[in-house]
Amino acid sequence: MPLDAPPENARPASSRIGDGKLAGRLRRELKGEVLFDAFSRGRYATDASFYQIEPIGVVAPRDERDVEIALQIAADEGIPVLPRGGGTSQCGQTVGEALVMDCSRHLNGLVAFDAEARTAVVQPGLVLDTLNKKLKCHGLFFPVDVSTSAQATLGGMAGNNSCGTRSLRYGNMVHNVRAIDAVLADGSAIHFDEVDPERNDLPARHQDLLRRMRDLYRREADEITARIPTVQRKVGGYNIERLGGEKVNLAKLLVGSEGTLGFFQRIEIDLQPLPRHKVLGVCHFPTFRQAMESARHIVALRPAAVELADRAMIDLGRAIPMFRATMDLFVRGEPDALLFVEFAGEDLDAEKANLRRLVELMDDLGLPGGVVEAIDPAFQSAIWEVRKAGLNIMMSMKTAGKPVSFIEDCAVPLEHLADYTERLTEVFHKHGTSGTWYAHASEGCLHVRPVLNLKLDLDVRKMRAIAEETFALVREYKGSHSGEHGDGLVRSEFHEPMYGSRVVQAFREVKTTFDPSGLFNPGKIVDAPRMDDRRLFRYKPGYAPLPMETALDWSDWNGFSGAVEMCNNNGACRKSDASVMCPSYRATADEKHVTRGRANTLRLAITGQLGPDAFTSQPMYETLDLCVGCKGCKRECPTGVDISRMKIEFLHHYRKRHGIPLRERLIAWLPRYAPMAARLGGMLNLRNRVPALAGLGERLTGFSRHRPLPKWHAEPFRDLAPKETGATDGSVAEVVLFVDTFNRWFEADNARAALAVLEAAGYKVHVAMPPKGERPLCCGRTFLSAGLVDEARIEQRRVLDALGPHVERGTPIVGLEPSCLLTMRDEFKSVLPGPASAALAGRALLLEEFLAAEAEAGRLRLPLRALPHKRALLHGHCHQKAFGAMPATERVLKMIPGLEVSTIQSTCCGMAGAFGYQAEHYEVSMRMGELGVLPAARAADADTVIVADGTSCRHQIQDGARRQAVHLAILLRDALERPEDRLAS
Repeated sequence: MPLDAPPENARPASSRIGDGKLAGRLRRELKGEVLFDAFSRGRYATDASFYQIEPIGVVAPRDERDVEIALQIAADEGIPVLPRGGGTSQCGQTVGEALVMDCSRHLNGLVAFDAEARTAVVQPGLVLDTLNKKLKCHGLFFPVDVSTSAQATLGGMAGNNSCGTRSLRYGNMVHNVRAIDAVLADGSAIHFDEVDPERNDLPARHQDLLRRMRDLYRREADEITARIPTVQRKVGGYNIERLGGEKVNLAKLLVGSEGTLGFFQRIEIDLQPLPRHKVLGVCHFPTFRQAMESARHIVALRPAAVELADRAMIDLGRAIPMFRATMDLFVRGEPDALLFVEFAGEDLDAEKANLRRLVELMDDLGLPGGVVEAIDPAFQSAIWEVRKAGLNIMMSMKTAGKPVSFIEDCAVPLEHLADYTERLTEVFHKHGTSGTWYAHASEGCLHVRPVLNLKLDLDVRKMRAIAEETFALVREYKGSHSGEHGDGLVRSEFHEPMYGSRVVQAFREVKTTFDPSGLFNPGKIVDAPRMDDRRLFRYKPGYAPLPMETALDWSDWNGFSGAVEMCNNNGACRKSDASVMCPSYRATADEKHVTRGRANTLRLAITGQLGPDAFTSQPMYETLDLCVGCKGCKRECPTGVDISRMKIEFLHHYRKRHGIPLRERLIAWLPRYAPMAARLGGMLNLRNRVPALAGLGERLTGFSRHRPLPKWHAEPFRDLAPKETGATDGSVAEVVLFVDTFNRWFEADNARAALAVLEAAGYKVHVAMPPKGERPLCCGRTFLSAGLVDEARIEQRRVLDALGPHVERGTPIVGLEPSCLLTMRDEFKSVLPGPASAALAGRALLLEEFLAAEAEAGRLRLPLRALPHKRALLHGHCHQKAFGAMPATERVLKMIPGLEVSTIQSTCCGMAGAFGYQAEHYEVSMRMGELGVLPAARAADADTVIVADGTSCRHQIQDGARRQAVHLAILLRDALERPEDRLAS
């Protein structure tokens, strides 16, 4: 069969896509979600590779019975099936014209656990980090520690034969999987584990598979020995080399099969004891070749891991806010390459001795002082987080060309690593490009990505040529062209030159023996299409964004489409830890509501792939509806995908087409009508005390009756001229206090407290004011939240005009509400690009940031005394976290004598401005709150004061935990020394 023509069963007729009969039957017979609409299919058309193939439909099975029913229906209808976990495959394993079965949403349980035997049985959708969190209290972990551990599912890892950072010590998935329960194409459900092939009490299907696989191995043993590479980092093809021996475990054959042989229902795995102690040395090399030549000498010291970062990764990482501070601690000077070397074991002194041996080795290699030593576990963890983000760091390039994965993980013996990398660099230069390098120097498996623009035919041809020349080099060095990330659509085509025709025919025999009807994931491993068939690419021939006049400035991303395309689909947003990103996904576990899903949908919509009006359609609105604008993705997505800003752009266009509902008008125009409404505050506050009024309000406006609305303050904050405080000789420092709408009209005590604190510290305080007679200043945040960019622009021009003279003098602009003040640091620059916005962004500080900076500079003289509260529990507003303001908040709180400060590690509180007040969002808002902040607030004892600087955060804590939280300014005001305190001292 020619390689440029995939088999018939690899491409079902396009008429089957969206098949009403198939979808209807699945919906009737399954309990899980059945998704056949164009938007859902589009979200599952991509993985972390450069391919895009629209599936026939998507099923999220609710339980194992759902799987069996769905497989039977697919077999009846002649529809291929594609099992999928986190969708982070880099070679196109999890895309195809098939019925995608998403295991990650429901099939994610820990079925059994035996601490004494160190084994566990898991469902395929269980995420590695989630499993390891459950195991940690038992002193155990699953050691195949892939860099995508926060997203990678155990089923996907088994299907891919994943390896991980510490495979030097623990091996690949195939070394750590004991057994697999799988459903085959004929409906057989078989428990595959290690058995004597001569047993005759096994199920007939299992016995037949054993016999036929043993016959295959005996017939091809010599060819297998001659052609299969012996490097550990070999994950290509099927593991037929494991069919020999007295006992056979067909689970080892299923590992690495990429969903082409059967559907994994349960996986039994071996666990390992957590090393009690780890130490880390970061080795610095002035040239890349020196690092490559040194790797084998370092491996001789028997470390647990040796990982590489090249100059490109170092420079890009330093440019990413969430990594910059950590990298400043462990990167010295301007090295061309780093090797992260970890030693782990039970004896800390022994591991420290190993680290000293590493230092001595570097001295012997002519690189004295070339090791940064990390003994502290927190420091080590921070360093490893940078390394784990290597892929996304590389993909953060804001250029048309991106590092492309297709020779990503070739593995060669260590003794050839320096020569191989040097010759491969020459290949790149020959084709007019360069490559980025990182990852597993311990085993000669470096992740290398040439920089190419796959929208261009020329660069696609370059990719083909580079692939062929690279694989020839790999064969010359007796390596493996697939060392970690599998085959998929990228490498399956090249198996014949790698392994020879007899071995490839053996692979085909494995496939037809297990799956004679071609039900499972066709076109992978055997009978694959050409890897450079652009019809299968994300950027297909003719790909281009539709014409659009944007409301915001996207020039830093080469346009709005460039910003959307920064999403490489690696799934770093599918988190379940204490990070902010992505709260709505964590509440729903729905691909539709994760950063990646939204970016994918936007890309498809703005390029016309979902229809001419898709961008401003209702399905697009529903896709972005649960984005709470937390900006977690802005900080935590290493490629900088900023969905909160993209939602503003979308809403601008959507509102122009569909109009603005009453509720959104009430939210958006609040700053303009607040001065008049405040006069009726007592009457408006009745709504919170009369249930009937709350119910009527929900019916009329859509604000949830389950929540009280913000209470209008009886004495709003009024602008006033600055007092002459401190010295009168002109040396007194000045500061501008920006009082936002919420702290002006609803929580005026916060603004008065901030004013008192700043004056007590000796500053001359100017309250930001508009020209006399005009309404108070507003940052435009409420208008932006409704997509009313033109109205926001009006407000922001007023702010720039009023604050311009202060900014020119270098006066700090200090604010209280994170969402408002930080709008000056972010959205101002895209709504009103230019030097005025940039200058304001450079002077705008939250109160705690200003105080912390003044303290660090030795200028702060704030007289504080101890409070009755001995403990403070701090919840950070999402925007505080997104802009790195939390350390400053913690430092300022710790200035209060005797106050013990702890920070809640959680995602968004769930209120997110007006989001939690909206009736249709109330339930999901509370689910977000229960992910961290609400349980922590309830658990705090009565002597603990809860601090939250966000007005919406304080309301959520009050509504959901029945605890009152205060702004930091209140706490500082209460801690100010009184005159009698000074007299007493």
